[in-house]
Amino acid sequence: MACCCKLPISYFRAAAKSRYPFPNCSISAFPPIYSPFNHPMKPFNPSSLSASTTAAAPPTFSWDDVVRVSLPEYNPLDASDLRGFFDKIEACNRGAELQYEFLPFVIEDQVVGYIHKSFAENLRKFEDVFILSEDKSDGGNVRLHRSLQLADDRTRAVEEVIKCLAENKLIPGIRNELYPVTSSYGAPVFFSIERAAAPYFGIKAYGVHMNGYVEKDGQKFLWVGKRSPVKPTFPGMLDHLVAGGLPHEIACGENLIKECEEEAGISRSLASRAIPVGAVSYSDIDGHRFKRDVLFTYDLKLPESFVPNNQDGEVESFKLIPVKQVSNIIKRTQFFKSNCSIVIIDFLFRHGYITPECFGYLDLLRSLKSGDCS
Repeated sequence: MACCCKLPISYFRAAAKSRYPFPNCSISAFPPIYSPFNHPMKPFNPSSLSASTTAAAPPTFSWDDVVRVSLPEYNPLDASDLRGFFDKIEACNRGAELQYEFLPFVIEDQVVGYIHKSFAENLRKFEDVFILSEDKSDGGNVRLHRSLQLADDRTRAVEEVIKCLAENKLIPGIRNELYPVTSSYGAPVFFSIERAAAPYFGIKAYGVHMNGYVEKDGQKFLWVGKRSPVKPTFPGMLDHLVAGGLPHEIACGENLIKECEEEAGISRSLASRAIPVGAVSYSDIDGHRFKRDVLFTYDLKLPESFVPNNQDGEVESFKLIPVKQVSNIIKRTQFFKSNCSIVIIDFLFRHGYITPECFGYLDLLRSLKSGDCS
């Protein structure tokens, strides 16, 4: 069902962000971050239902709460309102005004990340691994020691530094999973870095997110997962049927098949039918963390008889929900893990739930790639 907004044009006026280049810097400081919205209103979110992202305070909402707020009669006035969608995208693209606080992380004259100036001070004592330049002519940067020329040597050296920083509580949540460090997708891999450390070095990370949907009686439904309450990140929140980061030395399609089996018990033969449909991106600064993520998106049409079965203990339960009601959940609550909302909004565009008749359509569409999608 198409939605049509009748909001004042000032609501959707673009708020262009500056690039905050480093003084006299010959290296491009940051890719431009597009921010097509600057609105004061927040999405409808029942105050009695919490959706904390910390393990110490897991969310208190149940599936009954999810279904209740998803129904049209719960808040009938928001049926044609895109503001909740804009808010979710904005939540993944915070801190653009703080970009000047970060130094470029440079390898072989390529910018591969950005490191907060305060966090970079922790690297000074590891002078055989990291070199902090304070040359005023280029604004400063962080590089690896010139003796580290091979990818394996760089990986081992940086790994030892990260272990030390983790022991000192500077990098929490070590996952023992390596992410490739590149200047862009498909470019040469300079070395690999611990997944939990990637945001502290501003490394561009890639992932795969899959919308698993069912068609019955002329209506589309999405399988939605509820994350385990003991997961270290976003415990108890709503999630895609399948999603995961893209580790080193595995292709997107193969990684998706692996995640399908682990997270939902989807066989290889069924998972191989998933269709790659594009990518979304975002850029988020939170303290010393700079997340520059690109998510490759997939759709998988599932048989009506399919029932997901989590294999790795990371999902508490699943529920099949009409797409229109999933749309309401995103607009009205904070129940979904933040980046999942972006991927589902992309699904709503591609399957005709958000149409050009909706005021702000193009602004919302552009904002799905607010980060450096390269």
